[in-house]
Amino acid sequence: MAEKPQQDSQRQFAIQRIYTKDASFESPNAPEVFRQEWQPAHELNLNTRANKLGDGTYEVVLTTTVTTKLGDKTAFLVEVHQAGIFSVTGFSEQELGPLLGAYCPNLLFPYAREVVSDLVTKGSYPQLILQPVNFDALFAQHQQQAAERQQAEGGEPVREH
Repeated sequence: MAEKPQQDSQRQFAIQRIYTKDASFESPNAPEVFRQEWQPAHELNLNTRANKLGDGTYEVVLTTTVTTKLGDKTAFLVEVHQAGIFSVTGFSEQELGPLLGAYCPNLLFPYAREVVSDLVTKGSYPQLILQPVNFDALFAQHQQQAAERQQAEGGEPVREH
C-alpha cells in the first residue's frame, strides 16, 4: 500500500497553454441565404490529434467543423483548431491514450465552442451553441473500430491514441 501513494505523487498533469491554432469561416451563399426562411441543418465533425513536443510534453489539437445548410445550399462553414500544450508525466502508455484522446479534448471543447459561436454570430447568423460531447465514448468507439479493423486484417489489435 505504501507504493501506490508514491506512484500517484509521481503522476502529474498540467495545462501549459490553451490557444486557437486556426479558425476559418465561410459563407459562400451570402447574401442569398439571408433572404430564405431559417430552417438550418447542422453537421458537426470532430477530430483530435496529439503531437509529442518533448519529454512529457504534448500538443493536443481538437478540430471542430460545422457545416450548416439551408436545403442544398451551404449557409456557412466554420472550422476551428483549438489546441493545448499539456505536461504529462508518470502515466503508463495504456493511460496516455485516453488522457490525450479523451480528457484533453474535453478540456479544449468549451474553448472551441466559444470560438465557433463567436464566428457564426459575427457572420450575421443566429447564435450556434454546440451541445456537450462525450469524448470518452468517442475515444472508446474509435479504439473498438481500430481493433475490429486490425482483426479483420488478420493481425493483433493495436492501441491508438
